[in-house]
Amino acid sequence: MNRAAATEPRPAHPRLTDALRGQPKTVWVTAFAAVIAFMGIGLVDPILNTITEELGASPTQTTLLFGSYLGVQVVAMLLTGVMSYRFGAKRTLITGLVLIVLAAGACALVNSIEALVWLRALWGLGNAFFIATALSVIVGAAAGGQAGAILLYEAALGVGLAVGPLLGAALGTLSWRGPFAGTAVLMAVGVILCATMLAGDKGKAERQRIRLIDPILALRNRNLLVTSLGSAFYTAAFFAIIAWAPFVLEEGAFYVGFVFFGWGLCVAVSGVVLAPKMACWFGERGGAVIAVLLYALVLLAMAFGNKTVVVIGIIVSGIFSGILNTLLTGTAMSSGKAPRAVNSAGYNFLRWFGGAVSAVLVGHVAGWLGLRAPFWVGAVCCAAAAALLLLRQEAGDPDPHTVPAEAAAIGAE
Repeated sequence: MNRAAATEPRPAHPRLTDALRGQPKTVWVTAFAAVIAFMGIGLVDPILNTITEELGASPTQTTLLFGSYLGVQVVAMLLTGVMSYRFGAKRTLITGLVLIVLAAGACALVNSIEALVWLRALWGLGNAFFIATALSVIVGAAAGGQAGAILLYEAALGVGLAVGPLLGAALGTLSWRGPFAGTAVLMAVGVILCATMLAGDKGKAERQRIRLIDPILALRNRNLLVTSLGSAFYTAAFFAIIAWAPFVLEEGAFYVGFVFFGWGLCVAVSGVVLAPKMACWFGERGGAVIAVLLYALVLLAMAFGNKTVVVIGIIVSGIFSGILNTLLTGTAMSSGKAPRAVNSAGYNFLRWFGGAVSAVLVGHVAGWLGLRAPFWVGAVCCAAAAALLLLRQEAGDPDPHTVPAEAAAIGAE
């Protein structure tokens, strides 16, 4: 670890205050929509127990609200580059947002867990079109280079993860349908802003041609592959907390919502404050390895501690999640020579595949091995992630702070 920290280049990561200055409206509008999109991940947490009770579902069925969402999102990630090339990034973003509006609105109206699971799958399709495209849009349009752009993107992710559980708790006390309806309204605002305020798409002849297979081919780059696989194992551990902790807590919507609000707040703050410091101190690879091993220790404490330890563990895990989200995304977007949109699609394909597998299996693991078993299995996944990240080469990738022309999916005005 010390050798890696000593030899890996130390990028001069910007502070959030620097990254916020002078950004074009394209970045702000996309970041706002990203906040709402990421709210959808934690939105369901406070109402998992309520949905399980009121719809007569089992915990394993209810966790499919994450599994179907992520499973479709994983496959659809491979389509985002082709969509962006064929229709333009702006149209791809808006298509994703409209699908989320339709899915969230319909979730507020249905009466069965099966219908909710299918609608969450549609939601995942919309999220895939939005998330990967939004990252390349922000990276391409942001002033100050890639490092600042990723900091803004991760700030949007953190704010969305923090606000989602809070909104779910507030509206979930009225009805489990409330959070879905509220998200549909907010996302509709995002659609209007993106449609009216984003610059128009470039002509097809000007856009970087991306084939369906390109995101998979991009994973031939060793650094991108091991970073993506490491992120997949980390994301599996991440969803062991997101998808299962509410069932361990066995509390109402407000209690769970405020616990996960604290978690999301830690994600937001650490992603933009601590992550750059970790990269400067230990390098991106070294910082990520340290953070994921500490994440494993938190999961082990949750596996064997009492309910108070679980609550503290959920919140503290947000600190390491924020660091890992920023460092792993920065590393992935700096790997290889493919366009950023292609790297983003390949990376997110593997990253969320880990989350999808975790969300589907977490209830079964608890049934086979005990209520807390998903936490210690998550700790094992973190150890695997650390081992994979140590395989990353220390040099030879492009400068992570330069953004080539083909990265700009939407031109800034």
